[in-house]
Amino acid sequence: MYSIECVAMLLAGGQGSRLGVLTHEIAKPAVPFGGKYRIIDFPLSNCANSGIYTVGVLTQYRPLELNTYIGSGQPWDMDRLRGGAFVLPPYVTGETGEWYKGTANAIYQNLPFLRQFRPKYVLVLSGDHIYKMDYRRMLNEHKAKKADVSIAVIQVPLEEASRFGIMSADEDGRIFDFAEKPKEPKSTLASMGVYMFSWDVLEKYLEEDEADEKSDNDFGKNVIPRMLADGCHLHAYAFDGYWKDVGTVYSLWEANMDLLGKNPRLNLYDEHWRISSRNEGLPGHYVSPRAEIKDACVAEGCKIYGKVEHSVLFSGAVVEEGAYVKDSIVLPYVHICRNAVVDRAVLADRCEIGEGARIGCEDPNIPWKKNKMCSHGITLVGDRVRVGADVHVGREMMLEKDVPGGKGK
Repeated sequence: MYSIECVAMLLAGGQGSRLGVLTHEIAKPAVPFGGKYRIIDFPLSNCANSGIYTVGVLTQYRPLELNTYIGSGQPWDMDRLRGGAFVLPPYVTGETGEWYKGTANAIYQNLPFLRQFRPKYVLVLSGDHIYKMDYRRMLNEHKAKKADVSIAVIQVPLEEASRFGIMSADEDGRIFDFAEKPKEPKSTLASMGVYMFSWDVLEKYLEEDEADEKSDNDFGKNVIPRMLADGCHLHAYAFDGYWKDVGTVYSLWEANMDLLGKNPRLNLYDEHWRISSRNEGLPGHYVSPRAEIKDACVAEGCKIYGKVEHSVLFSGAVVEEGAYVKDSIVLPYVHICRNAVVDRAVLADRCEIGEGARIGCEDPNIPWKKNKMCSHGITLVGDRVRVGADVHVGREMMLEKDVPGGKGK
């Protein structure tokens, strides 16, 4: 078998339970983003743009749609004779088989896949972050520092640091302290979940971790701390670009909003760093002469007759005359009927908002309770849910079932 210098392993089996109804039927990396993309498009495109064309995609939760979406890897130029994109679900070996127990165990179960390529380096990625990153630069720095593992890091606010793996490093970037989601963080240097391992070191520590019955088989909790304790060279690779962990409804909404405006925080129109996706090839969108669109992203196949402001609309969405959509994410084939109002909401695939309905209103008489998965005033409507005419849905609520017409019912 031929040798490939660097193989990427993309962890894409996450359930994403904090995204509520958005991940009831699909894995978190398959969640739509930015009008025509899915979250997994970002690490796959980063690999392609970085010249890494051998990628193992580790799936587990609700894998069908993600497996179909990735296919041969053609949209990311990975349908190749040497290397390519490989979907790697858990599988039975001999008389036993088991789900991936943790991030480290997921890679461990696929050591035979890695060994066939005889890599010098293995890049381990999360499949649920939004960012653009040149992994070649990380690999070159990893080589120059002669590190055993390089960890991509980013500065985060102190009040958010306890959500991440936090490390301390000296002036040369050598990590001397690491804590997974500490209650009292010692620094604000957070792991991005991007690891560049030297292959021989990774293989050794994965085998040792698997042999430890007390281990959670997790990189952040077990493997990285053990390497640090053993005196391995852990290097912090500093990243100063845009990066967002879209693990909550609010963070997903916020990342979509970051695409909008004259100077968006995240630019998806960079010709030098293209984000690729598998699209249906729908016809161009239609905008009625009476429609109003301001500061919005409107994908192909949409039909706009009403008003859309500071929102992201995916392919096939329809906004009828008199309807008003503001500060919202409208996923594929959503239908918003006449005179409906959608304010600061996420509308999942193929749901329907009835005539005169209001999503995200301030009516204090609405009988439904707020949902803990929704915050910052965002309302979430699930896949194929039909909201009847004149129904009022308050802020921070999540609808999983149809709501018949009649205000407040």
